[in-house]
Amino acid sequence: MKHYLLTAAIVVNMTQQKCDKAVVVTPSCIQARIEEIKKQPRWNPPAQVEEYVYNGKRAFLFSSNCCDQYNELVDENCNYLCAPSGGFTGRGDRKCPNFKDSAQFIRLVWKDERK
Repeated sequence: MKHYLLTAAIVVNMTQQKCDKAVVVTPSCIQARIEEIKKQPRWNPPAQVEEYVYNGKRAFLFSSNCCDQYNELVDENCNYLCAPSGGFTGRGDRKCPNFKDSAQFIRLVWKDERK
């Protein structure tokens, strides 16, 4: 129930913006991590960050930079939560086994479009 309320609050906040386009604020620590990735050579597959509501809170999923590495889920303060996917088995670190079924995708925050 909490994640529905958070999602509703985000949507209401986005629709109350005074301009035509909704403005969604990406937390500064998430943006800083993105900026660090941009300083590196382009990953294969390209890096991306997605926003979810997980356990009633905002969470951000960072893709890994190579094969058999975990895709890291962090909260809006960049505190590590778990790795819901990736790794040798593709199932992550198994610390959030309900992520796939309970997380609600909000948006693609960033994808590295460099060539």
